[in-house]
Amino acid sequence: MKSFSVPNLSRRHLLMAGAAAPLAGLVSGPAHAMAPQMGLSSTASQTVKLGGFEVTTLLAGNRTVEEPQSIFGMNASAEDFAAASDAANIPTTAAQFFFTPTLVNTGSELVLFDTGLNPAGITAALAGAGYTPDQVDIVVLTHMHGDHIGGLSGDAGTTFPNARYVTGAVEFDHWAAAGNEGFDAKVAPLAEQTTMINGGDTVASGIEAVEAFGHTPGHMAYRLESDGKSLLIAADFANHYVWSLGYPDWEVKFDMDKSAAATTRRTLLSMLAAERIPFIGYHMPFPALGYAEARDDRFQYVPHSYQLLMG
Repeated sequence: MKSFSVPNLSRRHLLMAGAAAPLAGLVSGPAHAMAPQMGLSSTASQTVKLGGFEVTTLLAGNRTVEEPQSIFGMNASAEDFAAASDAANIPTTAAQFFFTPTLVNTGSELVLFDTGLNPAGITAALAGAGYTPDQVDIVVLTHMHGDHIGGLSGDAGTTFPNARYVTGAVEFDHWAAAGNEGFDAKVAPLAEQTTMINGGDTVASGIEAVEAFGHTPGHMAYRLESDGKSLLIAADFANHYVWSLGYPDWEVKFDMDKSAAATTRRTLLSMLAAERIPFIGYHMPFPALGYAEARDDRFQYVPHSYQLLMG
């Protein structure tokens, strides 16, 4: 076998070789295209444990909304709104909206809270979590705004063929008398399959309705209890992690009774902070799960990290 000797390379030789390498690659090496940018993305679901329950938040849609002070802080000055936003390092020119139904697997029933903007969004979100619409046993409607009832049905018919429905009696009666197009198309046809409840009533074992009126006349939150663990499905009583929690008295465009909504915010946020209960906010930054901490007469949103991932 022929032997080869390795030349004694000086530091100068190595530096020269390194400088020449990029050029050599361009001349004789294979061509590599720049990897394309893939655009923004987000996980479609997150599942946590609450006692014997599995609780899954589902990202059924999101969108950017311009001029957020036309929605939040309507009774605040532009200067105060800008200062609050700057302190939280968020812009005043736009806000990101998330639409997050919640799926609760109790071990005996699969319960879906709200349905997103349309059937395609909620069906895709369920698939991302490993479920299909026909597996849903109960659909709970926290209130009747379009981004909560939109996924109930579409061109293909009813989205959840095997489900029964539950909603607040006050909420249903209001919209039934209001002549609302979305309600009339999506909810009214399901009336015979719908159970009307009031605050304190039970949807299923471990799931209790909590009156959270103001955002709409009969808006409901729902408290989950399993093996000594609690969580509040908060729906829309607080719709932004800074402008709603930090400033609960700020008026929100979509709150139908703004005074009642502010009172509800303070009451429920105080309860969450005092009892240290996690909550899921329908429009909170996905995965929409966190805690409220008291800060004098305000509150601060603390995102969930791993508290409910440890069994």
